[in-house]
Amino acid sequence: MIRGSLIDIRPLRTSPVFRRLLIGRTVSTLGGFMTVVTVMYQVWDVTRSTAWTGAVGLAQALPLVVFGLFAGAWVDRADRRRIFLTATVGQAACSLLLAVQGFTGHVPVVAVLALVAARSAFGALGAPAAGVFVPRLLPRDQVAAGLALNQITGQAMLLLGPALGGVLLGWLGLGTCYLLDALSFGLAFYGAFGLPALPPQGEPSRAGVHGVLDGLRFLAGHRVVRGALITDLAATVLSFPVSLFPLVNAERFGNDPRTLGLFLSAVAVGGIAATALSGAVTRLGRPGAVMLGAAAVWGAALVLFGLTTNPWTGLALLVVAGAGDTLSVVSRSTIVQTRTPDALLGRVTAAEQIVGQAGPDLGNVRGGLVAGWTSGATSLITGGLLCLLAVATVAATTPELREQSAPSMEPTAAD
Repeated sequence: MIRGSLIDIRPLRTSPVFRRLLIGRTVSTLGGFMTVVTVMYQVWDVTRSTAWTGAVGLAQALPLVVFGLFAGAWVDRADRRRIFLTATVGQAACSLLLAVQGFTGHVPVVAVLALVAARSAFGALGAPAAGVFVPRLLPRDQVAAGLALNQITGQAMLLLGPALGGVLLGWLGLGTCYLLDALSFGLAFYGAFGLPALPPQGEPSRAGVHGVLDGLRFLAGHRVVRGALITDLAATVLSFPVSLFPLVNAERFGNDPRTLGLFLSAVAVGGIAATALSGAVTRLGRPGAVMLGAAAVWGAALVLFGLTTNPWTGLALLVVAGAGDTLSVVSRSTIVQTRTPDALLGRVTAAEQIVGQAGPDLGNVRGGLVAGWTSGATSLITGGLLCLLAVATVAATTPELREQSAPSMEPTAAD
């Protein structure tokens, strides 16, 4: 019983190519989180300005939002393996240039941010290319398990990377931290190098804006994929809580910095625990129902977190929220990758990446504005309730999400 609940590792046994990709992705993700800490430290050390440290996030997010859909259209016109390798080399080159300036010093902050933005632009190109790997390399019934393995390694690196980056930064300095990130892409390159050619299956994307519009038309017309992305937006734009944590900590928990530091860790711990025990869920073969239920758990846990005044109860609720969020993300990605025709998968994956990047940022803005008008707890509670309402609406209007199982979900242009 317990063994059946543990994360499904069949993809690691059945696909050596997937195993190499996962190892390379994990190491490069670790390097990426180390670089995030290193860049933030460097920018703060030079400027002593929160506006400039905020600009680091903008430099990372803007290229993904601006170029993401066009990158997806390009991915759907060419060999995905070659595009991914090109993007990996580009990211490594940007990290190497960051290392050079880290060793030499005296580089304007704008130049550092430009390199961060260029690195993010290459990432915006590589992400939709990598989005086709799992459904092309694994049997349909192992896609959810492969995505869960991607998720748990990414979350583990999120916990480990910043802490390791801080230790190495103090020990080895800026240049060496950036250099380690550049070297980490070597394993990512190695993992993808052994892939076969992966051209689009079906009609290639049209060039430029026309290809982007074709992808958007698919998203607008495909009820199941559209419902999956709307569910994710409901969970992030309407109820993302991170910007509220300092205020809620001050209002409800005595402004104890130790409590505040545990809030984000609790969400991450819940996510890792849920993924580690995701075997029963991924084998169930009903990602739509799991996604809707998990998104509802996220919203309900945030409502209760807004109501509680006990810090330990609050942390437990954030663990539950993190578990719900992670299962929702894995299920959403399963739906996207099993319901989208291969020839459109690059563009749809790019849209999914943009939703995942922009949704939390917009959710933080919403939460901050509502809290400014009311209170942090009120913003949490209303956001969670709006999330529950939106999830219920999607469930009511998209019965396919509730009823169908992943193996029978044949990709079609519209339902």
